[in-house]
Amino acid sequence: MTFQEVLQQKFQEYHIPITQNMADQFYMYYQILIQKNQEMNLTAITDPEEVIVKHFLDSCLGVLDIPTKATVMDIGCGAGFPSIPLKIIRPDLQMILVDSLQKRTHFLQDLCQQLHLTNVTIIHSRAEDLAKNTTYREQCDVVVARAVAKLPILLEYCLPFVKKDGLFLAYKSNIEEELSLSSYALQQLGGKVEQIHTFDLYGQQRSIVLVKKTQSTPLKYPRGQNKPRLAPLFPKE
Repeated sequence: MTFQEVLQQKFQEYHIPITQNMADQFYMYYQILIQKNQEMNLTAITDPEEVIVKHFLDSCLGVLDIPTKATVMDIGCGAGFPSIPLKIIRPDLQMILVDSLQKRTHFLQDLCQQLHLTNVTIIHSRAEDLAKNTTYREQCDVVVARAVAKLPILLEYCLPFVKKDGLFLAYKSNIEEELSLSSYALQQLGGKVEQIHTFDLYGQQRSIVLVKKTQSTPLKYPRGQNKPRLAPLFPKE
């Protein structure tokens, strides 16, 4: 089977609609990713089928939770996961990709040009700096993050960009302990866990935590000087 045939089969198993043109875009994405990976560290996963499952399919598991024509921000997007796979599957989405490493944002700009993706904004910035910009703060329908940090830390980086009644989608694996540590952060940042979708991704448990923005996030968040990681908003004793 070709790369595209394997990809289409696996996406269909998870009830994610995909066209031949989209499958071709994913194959081009794979080729560009592997080629660029020889110059800079983008992924430890390079086997074609593993990339299909662990990067492309995994990124698209949250696709049905995103409203039509939504503005979606990906914080700490790295090599473009989950935002670029979501954009391929959902061309209607307005994507904002944020990463703190300029080499990665240059890669993403080249990637989007080669894949002919439109309505994609790529920003080289730290989340705590960008959150001070009123163009982006509380302006996004959906914010996504995958494999960046534990949930209480992610909430502080991501919820400031979500508009009221919007959603934050956290892509996680083992979520129980992180959820129990997130109650205080949710209370402080104006969020509420709405739903958790759990998937068996070919033997690997994956979860998508849907957090609804219930009220405005205080302007002091996210804190600077790496405080979300060094002193997370854990429950008070």
